[in-house]
Amino acid sequence: MFNIVREIELTPFLISFKLASITTAILFIISIPLAWYLSQTKSRVKPLIETITALPIVLPPSVIGFYMLIILSQDGLSNLKLLFSFEGLVVASIFYSLPFMVQPIQSGFETLDRAIIEASYLSGKGGLVTLFRVALPNIKPSLITASIITFAHTIGEFGVVLMVGGNIEGETKVASVAIYEFVEIMDYRMAHIYSAIMLIVSFIVLISVYILNRRVGFR
Repeated sequence: MFNIVREIELTPFLISFKLASITTAILFIISIPLAWYLSQTKSRVKPLIETITALPIVLPPSVIGFYMLIILSQDGLSNLKLLFSFEGLVVASIFYSLPFMVQPIQSGFETLDRAIIEASYLSGKGGLVTLFRVALPNIKPSLITASIITFAHTIGEFGVVLMVGGNIEGETKVASVAIYEFVEIMDYRMAHIYSAIMLIVSFIVLISVYILNRRVGFR
């Protein structure tokens, strides 16, 4: 048992958790106003925005990775030299995990009783006050679900992070890439160990969603 623990390199897991934490935090800030707008607007461009937001769900990771590769390369559109860097992984993960944060929050806003929102406006409260004082406190289960699912989805990324970040030790080598590397060299023993750790983490994350939502729902 102790021999196995000594063999495990924690750095890929730490990078995965760091990437997931930063991505989730940034997306939480970005997605709340976007989801609020989509839940309230009747604009004709709403279907277009929703389609763009949902694209990462249906696009193959290789397609997303390829275009992110072009955009983030030093000769690409951004010229920011983010390719094969942790910062580049964050940018790619934000786009790739966007719908997993936006859609649950949007659904939460859309299930709110319209009377509560209208009462807030009639009492003289503006849009921001209504959002932060009225809407958000009433969709806690949606916020919890969105955050945890986004975190879990980011941890499980493989195709996009491999294409954008490569396999740089201590910089962009996340846990999923480490597993792929073990399989490539036919070290199935370590692949099993790393995969088991990821399986346990994923199970804990998902069961946390159900437990937290149940507790919040009973309050």
